[in-house]
Amino acid sequence: MTIAQIYLQVVQKRFKNVKELGEKALIQLKEDQLHWAFNEESNSIAVIVKHVSGNMISRWTDFLTADGEKSTRNRDDEFINSLYTKEAILATWEEGWQVFLDALASLTESDLKGQVTIRGEKLAVIDAIERQMAHYSQHVGQIIYIAKQVKGSDWQTLSIAKGQSQAFNKAMLENIQEK
Repeated sequence: MTIAQIYLQVVQKRFKNVKELGEKALIQLKEDQLHWAFNEESNSIAVIVKHVSGNMISRWTDFLTADGEKSTRNRDDEFINSLYTKEAILATWEEGWQVFLDALASLTESDLKGQVTIRGEKLAVIDAIERQMAHYSQHVGQIIYIAKQVKGSDWQTLSIAKGQSQAFNKAMLENIQEK
């Protein structure tokens, strides 16, 4: 396997993990909690989902052949809450991720040597992928942070629980030794 093939496998795995973390946060929340914002300058989870989905659809539709900032995208509208139900929020989340993950899965080793355009700027394909890794991870982190705030003591951790690092590490080592 070439380094490019390994890279494509790794980024698909990492992006799927980011998606999964976001989903684990989203499913813990009630509909009204998805619309909570700290203040007027802050975005609710519903708005963040709408923005991320809009970005994914714009960037990853015809990724290799068209500018990533599509003329059909209304970025400013992404920051106006128009997703009123949890079902609409989850459907929007899934739509964006599906477009993105399908496009990512279709990339080949030779595609990684090329360039794409975003807002008229030429970027190496790998740079565009890594740019989106940072962008989507940032927003999923925001979703998780907001979810933790609104859930309080009812929050179900998505990683190692506080005070459980040693037990987790021990279990991991035991699992490796058993294999």
